[in-house]
Amino acid sequence: MKLLQTVTLLACTISAGLMAGLFAAFAYSVMPGLSRSSDRTMVEAMQNINKAILNPTFMLLFMGSIPLIALAGVLAWRGHGGPALPWIIAAFVLYLVAFFITGGVNVPLNDQLAKAADAKHIAAAREQFESTWVFWNIIRALLHTAAFGCLAWALIVFGAHRLSSASQQTSPATTPYEMHQTSVG
Repeated sequence: MKLLQTVTLLACTISAGLMAGLFAAFAYSVMPGLSRSSDRTMVEAMQNINKAILNPTFMLLFMGSIPLIALAGVLAWRGHGGPALPWIIAAFVLYLVAFFITGGVNVPLNDQLAKAADAKHIAAAREQFESTWVFWNIIRALLHTAAFGCLAWALIVFGAHRLSSASQQTSPATTPYEMHQTSVG
């Protein structure tokens, strides 16, 4: 059970971190770069990005993080991860809020942008898309980053709790240093 808890918590932390990195990269490099482009270039690039990102790797990481975080929470609640549980719950809530922002704001804007085809509608499509999409992307990047941070901290808390539990079972040592000193001799 402890191994499953560790692997699940590690997997959801990595997955959430990859999503945080993706959305953050759009916030600090992709969109600022595209903002310097012509209307046609920006719209065409975003249309192509929006098509390319709908692939199994992205979908597995983006959608798969939700059940992974939920499983990490259930395992923490039922197993030895009680001290990490509040951090896992916080990560789950943050991730879900970001997920719903993506589905409720960014994806509909992507769909609208996909319809822009002719030259006279490109500028209008960009105007309706860019500032709102960028703003909400920054929000979801911050939320995903916060979720990743909560999961990273949950890993630390879970590891410290496991180490503490192991030391109490194996020796009267009270700190990791004392436990190491006892084993070294």
